[in-house]
Amino acid sequence: MKTLREVIAEAEEKKIAIGHFNISDSTQLWGIFNAAKNLNVPVIIGTSEGERDFIGVREAAALVHTIQKEFDYPIFINADHHYSLEKVKEAIDAGYDAVIFDGKDVSHEENVEITKNAVLYARSSGRDVLVEAELGNIGHSSKMLDEIPEGLDITDDMMTKPDELKAFVAATGVDLIAPAVGELHGKLKHGKNPNLNIPLITELRNAGGVPMVLHGGSGISDEDFVSGIRAGFAAIHINTEIRKAYRDGIEKHLAENPDEIAPYRYMKTGREALEGVVTQRLKLFSNL
Repeated sequence: MKTLREVIAEAEEKKIAIGHFNISDSTQLWGIFNAAKNLNVPVIIGTSEGERDFIGVREAAALVHTIQKEFDYPIFINADHHYSLEKVKEAIDAGYDAVIFDGKDVSHEENVEITKNAVLYARSSGRDVLVEAELGNIGHSSKMLDEIPEGLDITDDMMTKPDELKAFVAATGVDLIAPAVGELHGKLKHGKNPNLNIPLITELRNAGGVPMVLHGGSGISDEDFVSGIRAGFAAIHINTEIRKAYRDGIEKHLAENPDEIAPYRYMKTGREALEGVVTQRLKLFSNL
């Protein structure tokens, strides 16, 4: 079976992107896996610090790798948005295939230093663990938004600069990079999210020389997804959109069956709703 590094490289060659979807429980994991398996495409499972602590860091890795081995399938797990070197190391030690150090809350110098140390630790693990960093501010939470958060200016001046990205990649040795190109974490309740700066994506990919990841995928238009992939994104993160689908499915079941108390029944409806959204996204990302 191909490694995650090989899967991402192959996606770049084909001008497609690997879907990255977060989970908080095994029900969501099965929904995402079912969607990927039905389409025969690889998939990345993400857990944020909060999500992995809820499931258990070793337990989350074990769940994904059990499916990977049982079905001989290219499904991988990523430690999404970890904010300390300690947490990154815990995920690597637990068996994660990839980790993200998110340095938005520290200085640029600290971001470089911690990311570099994360890379060194990953290299010493004896496994091919990919390390990703985020360069630029696209917000924090994966949730439904009334408006663009205060302090998050979606302007060309606030987006990641090619020379900055090139220097950051060279200084850290990072395997993947997530730049700010007009996206934001979360999904606006009214209307679509801001447009991506497509020409900038191409400039950044050429400057950095490593695969790029689009965060904040929920709320982005299909047209921008396709253009962004062609311009240089090899993986795309979706979380808010599937969280909402999962919750909506559960609420629908409970509204229709108010006396239902069996979690496997109402959670199944949530899983099916989530699976439908994941299927749509994977088809788009894989040009199917």
